Amino acid sequence: MTASPERASWLALIPFCLTGLFYLLPAWHQRNLFLQLLPQLAGYGALTVWWKCNPHALTGLGLSRGRLNRGLLWGLCTGCVLGVVNTTVILRVVPAMGGEITFLLGTPHANVPTLVMIPWLSIVIAAGVELHFRGFLLGRLESGCRHWMPELCVAGLPLCSLAAMLLSTLAFAWDPFMVMTFRHLHWIAVWDGLLWAALFLRWRNLLAVLVAHATEVMILYLGVKAAFT
Repeated sequence: MTASPERASWLALIPFCLTGLFYLLPAWHQRNLFLQLLPQLAGYGALTVWWKCNPHALTGLGLSRGRLNRGLLWGLCTGCVLGVVNTTVILRVVPAMGGEITFLLGTPHANVPTLVMIPWLSIVIAAGVELHFRGFLLGRLESGCRHWMPELCVAGLPLCSLAAMLLSTLAFAWDPFMVMTFRHLHWIAVWDGLLWAALFLRWRNLLAVLVAHATEVMILYLGVKAAFT
């Protein structure tokens, strides 16, 4: 029996467009925390509506039972590699190039007690972000692109998947809260987003990407914490 086509994948455009509109606001509006969080909040609302429109939503999000045991080792290895690389970039490369990193001491993440951040809050952050940016945004953009893009492959990846990977990574790396909190370091989210998107598209398993993200967050947190202690 043929699976029913996905409905309302266009809802992924709501947080994507709100992200773009944020940067058209005056600077003093961009400092508003609610406006920084609005694209993600709207994304969760759009996800809820999309969920109600699709009977196989769990599969679309990479959360079906048969897929949860795939790619977990890849997720752990990816998280460890990204954690070490990005910690080195932040603590060694950026200062060597004249970049400022002491502002990290004032971020919300830095002010969380270690026993709360490791592992609990790291997992919660990773779960929320990956559900939104990879499970919902990437998956729905891929589904939408499939309807109007030619069936071509680039480097073994369907054109619709490649387009969705790039678009979701842009939305992730330029997420208003990300940019306003981590300033010039938000560029690191570009290669993070691309690798996490590739991991999701390879295994169709949100848990693998969640493990990669949470592992990296914990390594970054501990590395930065140790450097400023």
